[in-house]
Amino acid sequence: MPPALIEPRTARLQLRQWRAQDRDAFAAMVADPEVMRYFPAPLTRTQSDAMADKCEALIAERGWGIWVVERLADQQFIGFVGLHVPQPDLPFSPCVEIAWRLAQHAWHQGFATEAARAALTVGFGTLQLAEIVAFTTKTNTPSQAVMQRLGMERDSASDFDHPALPAGHPLRPHVLYRLGAANFGAPPERQAYPVPL
Repeated sequence: MPPALIEPRTARLQLRQWRAQDRDAFAAMVADPEVMRYFPAPLTRTQSDAMADKCEALIAERGWGIWVVERLADQQFIGFVGLHVPQPDLPFSPCVEIAWRLAQHAWHQGFATEAARAALTVGFGTLQLAEIVAFTTKTNTPSQAVMQRLGMERDSASDFDHPALPAGHPLRPHVLYRLGAANFGAPPERQAYPVPL
């Protein structure tokens, strides 16, 4: 019997399982060079469909994962946020990471932080995880700002070169942030980037 789907809701957002009608909006989002600025390249339609299929399958298998984020006001797809078990060759694996990516029209409205808090609540509450991590390329300060707003702390000693990228690639140097269950909900000590994402 498949696990019950976990689909968190916030004041403005629904985090939910993927649907067939999400594929067009997702493909447009990951084909946008600005959205994909801190990733190796925009995705083709074939690549985006494969990624959506994988996200949908993992949620069906576990009940949780990388959810679609839908704005409640108009039921519009605005991106994805969720929890994921990353590839095992990362130096800090095994772990569970939190990840997000939003379409440009949804930037600077606090949606990433709001949805990520809902995902963390599932991780630390329902799933009883001891720790959740987040990582990104060193130059991706907007995502690092979200991590800081969530109360995550940078583990500078664990900064790493992402093994999926070749030596010398400008996006290869990555930073790692961590958040323990005991610290979830505690206000961050400083707000380095006050503009909400």
